[in-house]
Amino acid sequence: MQLYIIRHAQSVNNAIWASTGGDNGRVPDPALTEIGHRQARIVAEYIQQVDEGTAVTPDDPYNHQGFHLTHLYCSLMRRAVQTGTYLSSALDLPLIAWPVIHEGGGIYEKDAAGERIGLPGPNRAFFTQYHPELHLPDELGEDGWWNRPVETWEEMPGRAQRFLDELYARHGDSDDRVAVVTHGGFYYAFFSVLLDFWRTKVDFGGELPIWFKVFNASISRIDFNDDHVSITYLNRVNFLPPELLT
Repeated sequence: MQLYIIRHAQSVNNAIWASTGGDNGRVPDPALTEIGHRQARIVAEYIQQVDEGTAVTPDDPYNHQGFHLTHLYCSLMRRAVQTGTYLSSALDLPLIAWPVIHEGGGIYEKDAAGERIGLPGPNRAFFTQYHPELHLPDELGEDGWWNRPVETWEEMPGRAQRFLDELYARHGDSDDRVAVVTHGGFYYAFFSVLLDFWRTKVDFGGELPIWFKVFNASISRIDFNDDHVSITYLNRVNFLPPELLT
């Protein structure tokens, strides 16, 4: 099985952070910016174009012969759904919601004191109206898909492990090529669990925080083979022009 992790394209909150260095003015469930829509369109077109007229062989670590995805998932956060919709349309693949791959914290707002307050999040009626192409989980009702307190940092590794367990249950021992449209925080949690290094600081002349720099609309590939796991490439954005790197 091959897993392709695609970070969502630039959101309104990403743009706020890039321009101010903070989150003042953030929204609980941001949409894509104009740049984000361009990024999403380009990554979808890129995957579609390299897929055209090519034969698939097992040994193609660069995807020169195409991606030939078999399954496409996204989180239920709006920026991931919007990014996934471009991919679904270009690749003629069903877009399936997978709630467990959401961004850290969930859907929340900050009160006047800066405390994070969990919100319900969009419900089934919202997605049915605005994203009718999205395949929703049966359990999603009208109370909102989040509808719980804010997820803590300490809870994220367990969720990443649940994703791995569910991924194996759905696609283990197969030749499936699975793409998930997810988020920077989940990217960190996933690789921390995959590589078994969940810690937030490293001793390098003092304690330094650790973070993965992952670009909007980037592609990372992990191959799950019979006898090993191969991290084939990370954070690939060679298909984006310099002015769209965010």
